[in-house]
Amino acid sequence: MKRATIQVLVVCLVSAVMLAFTGVSYAASPEKPRIALVMKSLANEFFKTMEDGARADAAAHPNDYELRTAGTQREEDVEGQIRLVEEMIGQKVDALVIAPADSKALIPVCKRAADAGITVVNIDNKFDAATLKAKGLNAPFVGPDNRKGAKMAGDYLAKKLKKGDEVIIIEGLPTAYNAQQRKAGFDDSVKEYGLKLGASQAANWETDNAANVMGNLLPSHPQLKGVMCANDSMVIGAVSALKSANRTDVLVAGFDNIKAVQSLIREGRVICTIDQHADQIAVFGIQHALKMLKKTAPPGDVSTPVDLITLETLEKK
Repeated sequence: MKRATIQVLVVCLVSAVMLAFTGVSYAASPEKPRIALVMKSLANEFFKTMEDGARADAAAHPNDYELRTAGTQREEDVEGQIRLVEEMIGQKVDALVIAPADSKALIPVCKRAADAGITVVNIDNKFDAATLKAKGLNAPFVGPDNRKGAKMAGDYLAKKLKKGDEVIIIEGLPTAYNAQQRKAGFDDSVKEYGLKLGASQAANWETDNAANVMGNLLPSHPQLKGVMCANDSMVIGAVSALKSANRTDVLVAGFDNIKAVQSLIREGRVICTIDQHADQIAVFGIQHALKMLKKTAPPGDVSTPVDLITLETLEKK
């Protein structure tokens, strides 16, 4: 066998082995952009739905781009996410679409990605503007108005209560921009409707943490009438604690519209949640990244929809 032929076979074999270990969804092609989607905890139904939506879009457009997906085990695993981004830099992807666990801590590694020639698009949880400016990173945000969504849920809850009633909010990760915005949106409702904010405590997006927070707060808040949870994973924990304490008089609102909470709405244990269309958020980000790569769209922010979900809206489906 000629030496040139052997070299070609070796190159093909090495390429095949590399693809087997990178988690690439589709065969490599020099013409197809390689898009990396880096998410938070895939144990959270919201991010699993996000991944499924992205994979469905990639399967529907096999000639447009190649998708690589990755997520952490825990919502607050910042170091884990940093490692995932570093892996994508090493794989020399063309674009990085990221839902950061922390609004500041992920910016330096994303700047390294941008410096390596990778287009960076921020989804779900917005990067901190001041830190972006300080690091010199231009990463457009494609995602929902979290403050608006939280106020929609807060308003719906407030309209079922009366002025002066006590409510609490179980917050997400305090360093996350979307957690801050959801708290601000609920605070807007509390002020507008004259409710009494009895407590505001973080549970870092986690079900078990929320159950502990709710269980610890209940004894000191016997007049509690309503709870806003900054995501639906925490709704599940809060509802569990309320059930254990036999507190059927407390209304619960959430954010994310996962299927488990839809069931709780139908059972009457939750009054509403916010749909930020998890199956489409990553797709919106991917589409924007592709346009940026093709130079057909400027690197500007894109607002995506939020919708209030109640028993009435679920019954219409």
